[in-house]
Amino acid sequence: MAYDTDLAERVREHISAERGLDEKPMFGGLAFLLNGNMAVCVSGKGGLMVRVPPEHTDELLAEDHVEPMIMAGRPTRGWVRVSADGVTDEAALRGWVRRGVDYATSLPSK
Repeated sequence: MAYDTDLAERVREHISAERGLDEKPMFGGLAFLLNGNMAVCVSGKGGLMVRVPPEHTDELLAEDHVEPMIMAGRPTRGWVRVSADGVTDEAALRGWVRRGVDYATSLPSK
């Protein structure tokens, strides 16, 4: 499944003013990186993959439309998957993008 180009454009609108922004095709989707650190990715499976502080993973998983990010068959702390239904509203999308941006920009540049 190809990633949702309309969702990618909506994410781009919320992240385009950030310094050090780069876009790369990754994980079958389109990743948005800041200073080399991935912040958010429009997933080829639908919705978003969002990078978050690992210590916040469990509390975010309690939110609607959020599930664990599974890599190599295991849940990955510091990442969550937000379904397409969880980002239909612009305020919700902006909030998820902001979470990813805030965490990615807190990390050392690559």
